[in-house]
Amino acid sequence: MKRTLLIVDDDLSILKLLNFILSKEYDIVVKNNGIEAFSWLEDGNMPELIISDLQMPYFDGQSFIKNVKISGFYRDIPVILLSAAHDLDTQVSAMPFKVDAHIHKPFNPTALKTAINQVLQVYESSNI
Repeated sequence: MKRTLLIVDDDLSILKLLNFILSKEYDIVVKNNGIEAFSWLEDGNMPELIISDLQMPYFDGQSFIKNVKISGFYRDIPVILLSAAHDLDTQVSAMPFKVDAHIHKPFNPTALKTAINQVLQVYESSNI
């Protein structure tokens, strides 16, 4: 059975690319913004990992992830930020919550897959 990844990004080309790259190994759920993604979670869905952009309309990535991390139900879901923000390292270090990895766009698909595998391995070993 494939693990489920929730991908949140407002860029349709990124969503299509990530779906193409990752769908052989994972069940992919794509959402265009944090509102749609959080609504999907509230419907009782539980992905093994979230990949989110930071810069999105309506409910940006930082607000979405903050709400995930303060929630009792979703706070343990690992998160990878995938963003074109020029100051991504600074933004991540200033966040009041932990993300498991962050990757700059444009990204190397192999590096992304490696990050996903590493984050999932850490998460699984801590939940044994």
